[in-house]
Amino acid sequence: MDTRKTVDPPEGTGQTDELLPAQKLSKADGKRHIAALILARGGSKGIPLKNIKMLAGVPLLGWVLRAAVDSGMFQSVWVSTDHDEIEKVAKAWGAQVHRRSPEVSKDSSSSLETIQEFSRLTPEVDVICHLQATSPCLHPFHLKEALEMITEQGYDSVFSVVRRHQFRWKEIKQGSEEKTFPFNLIPAARPRRQDWDGELCENGSFYFTTTEMLLKEQITQGGKQRVLRFGYFGAPSPEVVRLMFCNISGCLTGGHIFMSVSGEEMVSINIRDTRGIRMLQKEDIEVILLTSDMDPVAKLLTDHLTERTGCQVVQVGDEPLDLLRKMVEEKKLEWKDVAYMGSDQQDVSCLNLAGMSAVPGDAPNVAINASKYTCHKMGGTGALREFAEHILLQKEKAKSHREQHRIDRINF
Repeated sequence: MDTRKTVDPPEGTGQTDELLPAQKLSKADGKRHIAALILARGGSKGIPLKNIKMLAGVPLLGWVLRAAVDSGMFQSVWVSTDHDEIEKVAKAWGAQVHRRSPEVSKDSSSSLETIQEFSRLTPEVDVICHLQATSPCLHPFHLKEALEMITEQGYDSVFSVVRRHQFRWKEIKQGSEEKTFPFNLIPAARPRRQDWDGELCENGSFYFTTTEMLLKEQITQGGKQRVLRFGYFGAPSPEVVRLMFCNISGCLTGGHIFMSVSGEEMVSINIRDTRGIRMLQKEDIEVILLTSDMDPVAKLLTDHLTERTGCQVVQVGDEPLDLLRKMVEEKKLEWKDVAYMGSDQQDVSCLNLAGMSAVPGDAPNVAINASKYTCHKMGGTGALREFAEHILLQKEKAKSHREQHRIDRINF
């Protein structure tokens, strides 16, 4: 196979040096099926099930899946795994699942072997975009930029790199009589950093390739090829919450109802959580507390909660979304403007739909997998306050993002 030398272009030029034309291997772009594929084997020896470990309240795998789904660039999004728990998380975050065979689930199995198996089992797919599960800083615009190089510019493979300015030397083993020497440096003419372009090194974040290249050439990099500088360039503007729904049972309280000798019902509320509500209200975020038909709170208690927190208390049915959708529409809001805090199965629809959502740390897996943030605190012990601080942090980031956009050459 020809070796095509590629050089990362200066930022903003869109040019590539010494890129030779290659035969177009794939179908016309309009007919291509483009699939995102994340490999997530369950048998990691270093950190067992690392791909679903929680990172900032989200499973590690969830970060990449969210970027893939939100990019809107893929006809299908897949996770290839051999583990039931990883499959559950993958489906909860909107992916289809490829149950890989034992032959490609070994410690010695390569990524290429697994991708080739996936390609053989999904012949409708024309372009496979292999995303690493361990790339939580991946953003939708990274994927869009890379994929357009295949769909619009005719490249057969694209992969991510970082530019490094590091001089490399040969390692000499202890006891050897060899002398070290540089790989990429002439010591007598050592360049300044600003006079040296450095080197491009794979960072392993993603590898995009056509399936014909994959199956015929047995490689994921080749043909007409392009590297894309990749790094974390800052998060897009966070959503700003204007309305928050919060379940009383399991979130504001620990799910306990205390009964007095006379039959009166009582609940325990943590003072940190009520302060969290006031923090949100101070920032003009309306907070509505929810009680369910499944675990109703007595009318007298709801009156006390309204008096104590200044919040409206609303009773919802088995599917809270049925009522809350109407409330959001009546307030002329969209679900991206809404935060939702739930704690169980009945909250899954709202947790998925809300722009920001959270569950206490002791919530069941079905709720955790649907939420965008998992609190460290348990229900009734400060979880609501923790989520309130998270919401306000995102609001502050959005404000900072807007201010940065106002800076131009004139008023910088």
